[in-house]
Parts: sequence; structure tokens; C-alpha cells
Amino acid sequence: MRDVFRTNFVEHGESGAACCVVRRGEVVVDLWGGVRDHRTGARWEPDTMTTVFSTTKGVSAIVMAIAASRGWLDYDARVASYWPEFAQAGKERITVRELLAHQAGLAAVDTPFDARSLADLDLVARGLAAQRPAWAPGERHGYHAITIGFYESELLRRVDPKKRSIGAFFREEIANVHALDFHIGLPPTVGDERLARLRGFPRWQLLLHPGSLPARFVIAMMRPDTLAARAFANPKVANAAEMGSPAYRAVEMPASNGIGSARAIARLYGMMATGGSELGITPKVMADVVAPATAPRGGTRDRVLFVDTLYRLGFSRSTRTFSFGERAFGTPGAGGSFGYADPDRGIGFGYVPSRMGFWLNSDPRELRLREAVLACV
Repeated sequence: MRDVFRTNFVEHGESGAACCVVRRGEVVVDLWGGVRDHRTGARWEPDTMTTVFSTTKGVSAIVMAIAASRGWLDYDARVASYWPEFAQAGKERITVRELLAHQAGLAAVDTPFDARSLADLDLVARGLAAQRPAWAPGERHGYHAITIGFYESELLRRVDPKKRSIGAFFREEIANVHALDFHIGLPPTVGDERLARLRGFPRWQLLLHPGSLPARFVIAMMRPDTLAARAFANPKVANAAEMGSPAYRAVEMPASNGIGSARAIARLYGMMATGGSELGITPKVMADVVAPATAPRGGTRDRVLFVDTLYRLGFSRSTRTFSFGERAFGTPGAGGSFGYADPDRGIGFGYVPSRMGFWLNSDPRELRLREAVLACV
């Protein structure tokens, strides 16, 4: 693992990153290196955190699994049974399971959001509730790149006796209890010296990497009226790295702006890989999490990403082209980060970089590390 990590810097353009592996409760790999700020040359430290984009989705899915384990919600119940306003615009029959499997048709939301409006959770909830699905729920699936986290958080607020958002619940019930350096909504007490500065890119640069991304996805992202472009464009930012700016990192975007360390991600998934009991996950819910993913009636082709995907209960699952374990579950993030649990091997894995790559999943830097893990065990 160390040799592969070093090679990423020497031969594959890594500038700053960390990787951690937990196996059966023990930290067996804990690597970090390079710079956390390419402008100043400040070194990456053991406790450096960075924005991990959609790797946040798996963290939020774990929160929802805890809520299900506590009996607050049933995956097969209708979302509107907990959130009556959600039943607007043809959404009355959507189940929690369909929502978490990206089958609800809610990949984009028409109500525009920015950092200021996202701080008003009631305003966000009204915009979400008014949204009309882009396809018949349950018929297809398409990556709810940003919206799924907002829907999950509002659903949690409706069922949690304390009415907490996902960020607040995670902080109080998981991060504080298990001493995890991960935040959904960064508190002002965390200084810039703890954070890596992302090296992002404007959307047009996707055109310069045709071998990394599906051609239909790139073309769709260049046209603002397409579902793919709309799924990634609210809130509207000029550069993906803007999600790490002070304005956006302070608000909760539970699908896309988590900030944390590889160590925290690996430890969290390490607990999930050994059954989740430390987090309060019941055997029944864990069995549901690791069960085979079920494709929607229209097949596995993703309406947003234009590749075959599989989702279950908020997690991404292995496919022919993105394989990380038969019963493994997790989520990759834009730019290259990835966190997952492999219960068959007892592994929790976390990787975070500061230089963003151009891959939907399996960024070569992360993939080499993941393959090294599997070679070891």
C-alpha cells in the first residue's frame, strides 16, 4: 500500500492525499503525504481534512440506516407518510427505498438554491416538496447527485424526535461519540490550517478528458437544459472546488459537501464492515444493506450518468465496470475520493485527494490503492 501510494505522487500526478484502511476494527493502513495547499506548499498533516463531494452520500446513508434501526422509518413506507407535503406533484406513492435508490425521478430541483438559502432548511424543504419527478418513480434510476441528501435530511427531520438534520445528527450521535473527523456543515471552530485546498476545474474542462468520462455524459453536461446538467447545477458554482469555500462548507449538503479525513471515513466504514453494532445498526437493517441491489423496471442504465449503475439504501454497489466487492457498499466522490465497507473481508476503506480527477468512479489513483488492499487480503 505504501509503495502504491508513493507511486501515485511520483508517476501519476498526485499532489496531496491520504488513504486509510481498517480491517476487523484495527487500523492497518494510515498514509498521508504531499501538500494540503498547492499555493503555499503547506504539508498534508495526519489530521488534514478535505471536501469529499459524493463520498458524503455514504455517510448520510449510514445515518438513515441508524434511523431505520431505531424504528423511526421503514424503508418500504411512503415518504409522504412521514412528510405529508412531499405528496405534491405526483410524488405521493414514492417509497423511502425508491428515494434512496435514486429511482424517485428527483435528480434535479427547479427551486434555485445558494449558500444563503441552503441555511434555511424550511425553505429548502418547500422547494423539494414542490418538485415534479422527471420520470415515473420506480421505472428508471438516475444519479441524484446533490438532491438526495436534501431529501434524506428533511425526511430525518420529520422522524427524529429531536428534529435534527443529518449534519446535526451525525455530529451528535456519531462523530462526537466515535471521535471522527468528519463534518456535514463545518463548524466555525475548525480553522483553515486543518483543511486541504482543492484544485478543481470549470465544467468545460470535462471536454479535455474524453477517455475518463462517458461521452454522452460530457455532452449532456455542456447543455444546461439536460437532466444531467441540472442534476449538478443547483446550487450553481463556477468551479467544483467552490464547494470547499467558507460560504458553502458552513451549510449542510448531505450528498455533496462533507468534509473529513480518510481516517474518519475508513473507521466509519470499518464499523459497518463488522456489522454496524457500534453505530446502533440492527442485524435486520444490515442484512437489507448488504442484500443484492435491485435494478428498476427500466434497467440499470443511469438517466444522469449514462452508464450502468446499481444503488441500494443510499449506497452505490458493484457493477461490471465498477467492482469493489459482491456485498460491499459505499460511495465515490467527484474528484477521486472513495469510501466503502466490504463485510466479506471486514474492511473499511477511505481515500481523499486534494487534486480533483476526471472520473465518475475508479480514479486511477484510488483504484490502484483499492486493488492493493485486495491483493493484501
